[in-house]
Amino acid sequence: MMTRVLLVDDDAELGEMLKEYLEREGFGATAVQDGETGVAAALSGHYALVVLDVMMPRLNGIEALRRIRQHDSRIPVLMLTARGDDIDRIVGLELGADDYVPKPCTPRELVARIRAILRRTQTPDAVAPTAGPLTAGLLTLWPEKRSAEWDGQSLDLTSTEFNLLEVLVRHAGKMVGKQELSEQALGRPLARYDRSIDVHLSSVRHKLGLDEHGRSPIQTVRGMGYQYVRD
Repeated sequence: MMTRVLLVDDDAELGEMLKEYLEREGFGATAVQDGETGVAAALSGHYALVVLDVMMPRLNGIEALRRIRQHDSRIPVLMLTARGDDIDRIVGLELGADDYVPKPCTPRELVARIRAILRRTQTPDAVAPTAGPLTAGLLTLWPEKRSAEWDGQSLDLTSTEFNLLEVLVRHAGKMVGKQELSEQALGRPLARYDRSIDVHLSSVRHKLGLDEHGRSPIQTVRGMGYQYVRD
């Protein structure tokens, strides 16, 4: 079945150009020019991924993303942000965006990011497969079901958050570098000045809360990476 991508950007010419490129690459694509239409289409269940521009009139991409996530939709969202605008990127990631691409970008780069997101969201064994659940302290992950619990309570994780947490738990007690995290969980090399992993893991920390020792189980190894503390 053809993978369908929704493009939400008020630049009609850019949207049509990206749509044609995606179709040449084997995707089905629909381009819409406003946030409200984009939200409705994203929630329709007809698309595998949304490419969402931040800078749109009336309903901007940040608010559109907020509305999508308020409906408990886990559809992957790739944000298009202004180059150098860290605030939009961070806010988008905090609201549950899976990744971002700074504009202007080439269609080839956009397709590469889309494929990386789809690989990790549609393939349960994005990292090494396992039999049964993974347990570390108060956390239990079921990679096959893409579900997680903390101290017996279900966790509402985005696909990217789940992948990052799974990589860390598989290496529990050991430091995992940001480059390795990016390649295994995001499916791409870590770009220079890319803070996406830091923002995603900040969100995961918030959702997990503290362990029985009163600390976050995800510890930062300054200048190197992250470590999941077993107990």
